[in-house]
Amino acid sequence: MGLTRVLLKDGGFGTQMTVHVGNSVDGDPLWSSRFNATNPAAIISTHLDFLQNGADIILTNTYQSSLEGYMEYLELDEEQSIELIKNTVRLAHIAKERYLTECYQAQLTVPEGYPLIIASIGPYGAHLHDGSEYTGSYADYVPAKEITDWHRVRIEACLEAGVDALAIETIPCQMEAEALVEMLCDDYPDVKFWVAFQCNGENTLAHGETFADATNAIWDLLAERNAQDKCLAIGVNCVNPKFVTPLFKSLNGDREVAEQIPLVVYPNSGEVYDVVNGWQGKEHCVPLANYVPEWAQLGAKVIGGCCRTYARDIRHIGEAIRDWNKLKKLS
Repeated sequence: MGLTRVLLKDGGFGTQMTVHVGNSVDGDPLWSSRFNATNPAAIISTHLDFLQNGADIILTNTYQSSLEGYMEYLELDEEQSIELIKNTVRLAHIAKERYLTECYQAQLTVPEGYPLIIASIGPYGAHLHDGSEYTGSYADYVPAKEITDWHRVRIEACLEAGVDALAIETIPCQMEAEALVEMLCDDYPDVKFWVAFQCNGENTLAHGETFADATNAIWDLLAERNAQDKCLAIGVNCVNPKFVTPLFKSLNGDREVAEQIPLVVYPNSGEVYDVVNGWQGKEHCVPLANYVPEWAQLGAKVIGGCCRTYARDIRHIGEAIRDWNKLKKLS
């Protein structure tokens, strides 16, 4: 699954889902994961929104799914919680099948094997509900094995239900990324994945490590294990888009195209979250589609959206990606 063209990833799942369920997502300790149990039809509809707007890749709605969360807030037992995670992956498959049926009926061709279903594997901090997914502070006191053991349950449930790859995403600290990549290489050698960091500026991960250093460390770790082909890309998500170009330049800016590390990027809209007033500043946001050429030039192979990006935003990013892919073909 080496990526020869730039692919379009979906947008903010919880954001687009508000079209179907209203504004009851933000502030819930389970976030959009609650609806995997309470409103599966809305999950399927949200996936379909992105597919119908051109997404090559949809992520399962499992970012905030954890045994602890489901046992505490939905009063499920361990077995039921694992089954709910598997069922959430199945909802993505239902959406894919519906979309392919629509395409077939409309005599539209879809590339073989697409759209891809990739499991969203959010950070350890997401289940703590203390904001530490945006700081990585748990890296200072939680042992790596405890973090990978916690991840393993959800990863195995997703793999069992059937996904094309894993999106290890919104990872705020280098330690968690390295521990997960080592575990995947050692225990799941056939599984493909990408790693997307949570960054808080033009150079650094949320926990303070340098983005270029952390990415190079992962790439070297993969090289040592002869496993770079398992990694679809490394990059950033859930960041302000204005930070992306400097972050990518710090890594790939001086490399020849053939030497570039393949990158993935799905930033927020550019709005800023305020605890009292919610999301602010939409009117000042640069459309994400405008960034596509510079990110692709720097090695981005997968581009999409995160918080506050809707299906219509994904359609516009997709148009810019199509233009870029055409240009590369001609050159």
